[in-house]
Amino acid sequence: MIYLNHAATTWPKPSRVIEAVARAMRESPETQYRGSSPEGNHKDSRRLCRGNLARLFGVKKPERIFFTSGATQALNMAILGFQSDRKRIVYTAAEHNAVLRTIYDGLGAKIAEGSCLPVKIPCDRGGYADMEAMERSITEDTALVIANHSSNVTGAVQEIAQIGRWCRGAGACLLVDASQSAGALPIDVDDMGIDMLAFTGHKGLYGPQGTGGLYVRSGIALRPLLYGGTGIDSSTLVPKEPFYEVGTANQPGIAGLNAGAEYILETGLEKIRSHEQALMELLYRGLGEIPGVTVYGDRVPEGTALSFNLEGLRPADVGYILAEGYGIQVRTGLHCAPLIHEYLGTARGGTVRASISYLSTEEDIRALLDAVGELAGNL
Repeated sequence: MIYLNHAATTWPKPSRVIEAVARAMRESPETQYRGSSPEGNHKDSRRLCRGNLARLFGVKKPERIFFTSGATQALNMAILGFQSDRKRIVYTAAEHNAVLRTIYDGLGAKIAEGSCLPVKIPCDRGGYADMEAMERSITEDTALVIANHSSNVTGAVQEIAQIGRWCRGAGACLLVDASQSAGALPIDVDDMGIDMLAFTGHKGLYGPQGTGGLYVRSGIALRPLLYGGTGIDSSTLVPKEPFYEVGTANQPGIAGLNAGAEYILETGLEKIRSHEQALMELLYRGLGEIPGVTVYGDRVPEGTALSFNLEGLRPADVGYILAEGYGIQVRTGLHCAPLIHEYLGTARGGTVRASISYLSTEEDIRALLDAVGELAGNL
């Protein structure tokens, strides 16, 4: 099988990730706790992982990275836990349902009573946010601005640093969803003006599913969503600083996530990015040369995903034929990001999405181009 659905989850994982998870599963909890294993104890393992993630994200205080089950939990923590007297929450039309549903369902009661005002920023047919509308919308009454770094539908990369400057000027908080960019694109939270960064572990970071985290800048105190045991300061019922990691940690997952972060750091982000961008250019230009194919966006995506459709076939049919007839796995539909399709003109059936990782090859891309070309020629 040729796997081109890395925006959903990277596969296969680097061997070191699989080995790290297996090693953590073999160790007894007592061994982990006492620190007699080669990996160190469970707290040291988390410390190592935080340190490697901090290197990837330009975080100066690794202890401000908190582990979660993934980006969805991290985004819920950030959005529902953020406290402000201001009303406006600004978000882009390119956001994932992990943001959209958390706003409209999770904050539904506040929206109904008028204490929360969601403001949507439109995007173009490539998924790029309207920056003029963004600047106008970041006002003195804006509490939180939410933007995904890279679209999971089109691969569009937003101008986060510029948005960060506007947020700084207005005293607003910037929350960035790095689900599609962590491990694939350069991120520096200080240079980009990012106050909170949500990320998942199982995509560009090559970690296991069920891992991720949230970086929270010092000085921001979120209201916790969960309360419980932390393994430290057990006698305090109401701590001075909120605990964001409660309950039993996903130690095997964190071990795998750490191995994924090490893999990226040792390979080099520039090398990864160069390889992925070469593949994306080949894919974008190749699809654009096939008659009857619509590629969404007027430039090569800076991210690792793109969407297209084939005239005369529904996206779901294209995906089925590619999988069953050619052994090529892509993704079809709305990709859990319904609003962006209003601007792409694909709200009814969605798109066909191809997405890559550093483990994808030129042969994978050429196989997809040959298959789509053959399909188009037979219509």
